[in-house]
Amino acid sequence: MTAEQQRLTDNLSKRVPMEQWGPYLSERQWGTVREDYSEFGDAWNYFPFDQAHYRAYLWGEDGIGGISDYFQNLCFSVALWNRKDPILKERLFGLGNRLGNHGEDVKELYYYMDNLPTHYYMEYLYKYPQREFPYEEIKTENQRRSRTEPEYEILDTGIFNDNEYFDVTITYAKQDSQDIFIKINIRNRYTKSAGITVLPTLWFYNRASNQNLTEKPVITEYNKTAVKAAHQRLGTYYLYFQQPRATFYTENETNTEKVLGIPNATPFVKDAFHDAIIHKKSVKELRKKKSGTKFAPVYDYTIAGGESKSIYLRLTNKELNNSFEGGFENIFPQRKAEADEFYNAILPKNISSELRNIQRLAFSGILWSKQYYHYDVERWLTTSDGITPVNQGKLNGRNHEWKHLKNQHIILMPDKWEYPWYAAWDLAFHCIPMAMLDPGFAKHQLLLIMREWYMKPDGQLPAYEWHFSDVNPPVQAWAALQVYRIEKSMSGVGDINFLKRIFHKLVINFTWWINRKDASGNNIFQGGFLGLDNIGVFNRSIEIPGNHRLEQADGTSWMGMYALNMMDMALEIAMVDETFEDAATKFFEHFVLIAEALNQHGLWNDTDKFFYDILSLAGTNPIQLQIQSIVGITTLFAVSTIQKQVRDKLADFKKRTTWFENYRKKNDRFWPNEERDDRERILLSLVQQERLKSILQHLLDEEEFLSPGGIRALSKYHEKNPYGVTIDNIEYKIQYDPGDATSNLFGGNSNWRGPVWIPINYILIQSIRKYGEFYGDDLLVECPTGSGIQMNLQQVANELTRRVICLFEKDQEGNRKIFGKDNWFYQQPGNENLVLFYEYFHGDNGYGLGASHQTGWTSLVARLISELNNGNG
Repeated sequence: MTAEQQRLTDNLSKRVPMEQWGPYLSERQWGTVREDYSEFGDAWNYFPFDQAHYRAYLWGEDGIGGISDYFQNLCFSVALWNRKDPILKERLFGLGNRLGNHGEDVKELYYYMDNLPTHYYMEYLYKYPQREFPYEEIKTENQRRSRTEPEYEILDTGIFNDNEYFDVTITYAKQDSQDIFIKINIRNRYTKSAGITVLPTLWFYNRASNQNLTEKPVITEYNKTAVKAAHQRLGTYYLYFQQPRATFYTENETNTEKVLGIPNATPFVKDAFHDAIIHKKSVKELRKKKSGTKFAPVYDYTIAGGESKSIYLRLTNKELNNSFEGGFENIFPQRKAEADEFYNAILPKNISSELRNIQRLAFSGILWSKQYYHYDVERWLTTSDGITPVNQGKLNGRNHEWKHLKNQHIILMPDKWEYPWYAAWDLAFHCIPMAMLDPGFAKHQLLLIMREWYMKPDGQLPAYEWHFSDVNPPVQAWAALQVYRIEKSMSGVGDINFLKRIFHKLVINFTWWINRKDASGNNIFQGGFLGLDNIGVFNRSIEIPGNHRLEQADGTSWMGMYALNMMDMALEIAMVDETFEDAATKFFEHFVLIAEALNQHGLWNDTDKFFYDILSLAGTNPIQLQIQSIVGITTLFAVSTIQKQVRDKLADFKKRTTWFENYRKKNDRFWPNEERDDRERILLSLVQQERLKSILQHLLDEEEFLSPGGIRALSKYHEKNPYGVTIDNIEYKIQYDPGDATSNLFGGNSNWRGPVWIPINYILIQSIRKYGEFYGDDLLVECPTGSGIQMNLQQVANELTRRVICLFEKDQEGNRKIFGKDNWFYQQPGNENLVLFYEYFHGDNGYGLGASHQTGWTSLVARLISELNNGNG
């Protein structure tokens, strides 16, 4: 057992299986719903980036490469100044929703270089320009560009040409859970010397609950190279540091003069360090002040070209006389070696150094994506932020029906800048790569989202903070089984208690779906974007035009998958607890009814050999929306194999399902695809073999769904054949967009109209692999379609896996598809092994698009690498 695995084992004995300190600091708190107290829910404009350095947050903090304790009482991150910028670089810059042609996008270069599940070793790289940061240029150019033009990124500005920047590497190495060594290394990548000011910053979160403390948290001078941070709940910590040029204290409080025009009582406000460093204001006052809720030692360096400078600090609960005893630097290589040992133990042995680098960086990203999330909807609705009074617009506006929701936990975020809030279906995907690292934490996250302070009393799961009532695909049962099986394959023992706990909560959620999203009671499901926003001709999250009703092939397929997942879970539990046998039968029968609805209610088009949504209006003929998209492909997701030993042991399940099958066939009722092999295994799926082959013919056609980097969300067929439908004299259209969205239907970077999305590819690969395990060489298909190459479905799954992985791999010229036109930068010395994990990928060339650090679900590539190299490839 490695040192890290031992620490993980020790953490399992805790009520919450995680460390007190970690990378829990958000990378963007401004522009979030939590900080929005406006009347009409305009979060991006109510709290913009321009105010973030002088306006205190109420629901969390943010910073660059930072850490905090579990409840974010005390935070640490690094602030920088290149002697030219108008503000300190305290947080990452990006565009709000209305600031660009594809807004909601970070415009910085930073990388998650390494991390361990217990965060005993963490490494973060930030690239800081030496010229003035191009804030206005990025805003202006992006606003000028149309939706048909690409985003204007920071590399497009030329500010990183000639390597005129600093590499700022922030490394954390823990001595123990409450003793953290910090190293800040600044390397001048330019050929000429350049100046930089560094402020390692420690501060207390200015949370409303602090008002209930009998003692205000405070940071005070301990000696010339140490401060004492005392908090009534957290306890006392000390920050030890090397001799600085100066030490500054201030308060983490809003500059009321800048926000409200009300003079500040003192100069000690949130942005006091900005004024002191950049404008030389109140420097004497800051030097004299010896306590506050925000503190930073100040270091000024002029670093020669190609040279570097390191700053060391130590944050600990220990009172020490000599905080930097001889050889203290050794903690960093020691913990790095432990990280290497941990990953060597869990990564495939036979993969290339290139794949190993991709996989480890993906794991690092998912670990860095842990974030403290604090949101009490009832308190948020009924209180003021001191700027805007409580108002009826807010009281009756966004999320007002979710007053029960009271969240304060460490949660895996989709992206700590672009999506610094959890999303129920994203989180399900995040837990799969996390299970490979820390299955205890993965299980905790899946159970957490089901708890009563998250799940609505009626069983609905919160979608995401912009609209908790929106509808995401019900993938939690599928993810729970994935996590269960990953842990079982690693340890040899399956956690049946985990399955039982989550099964009970999932039954409530499944019932909500049945009661709320099957309007006609015919097992055809509707409502919400179901994870596929911007893939249809209109916004499925709002009311369908006129009095029409949309009957969704994907909604119905997701529910078929849900029913099978619940059956599989119940069967697994029933093998050790027979009281779950009846539940397995119930979900088996429900699956049959959903399969009947999908196959017999007009969703299948026998000419196109594809499933489509149906638009219905009473008294008129239903309209098939003939859009060849992932909507029709989701029908492949519901597939399961029941083993002979399960049926032999569970006699009542076998008896009941056999009777149900005989009854339905005897009465000429629909029966789903059920095939048996010579090992007496039973395959259950939504689509019969002939329809499966027809769908695969579309899927594996390079002129339709199959791209060099995986499966497209919308068929390339619609590039030359756009689809349109007229409803109430309004024409709705859709066409293939391989990259950035040209539709403003959802705003921001949202685009399912052609790009490759890793989570959908992952589910699809798992499903095809399951078909392949059953059929073997008895079912062969052309891959690619028209190539003449015959493959079994296991081989098809491997081919799709290789295509997804190749998005991240270097080619013979050293280029990665994800970087496209920016490959020149990633071929510079020192940048060759950097990888980003984008939100989605161009459907024709694989260029990375959307959020650049969506290491939540895009880290699934790490799982794909392991699957391909652990016997499936």
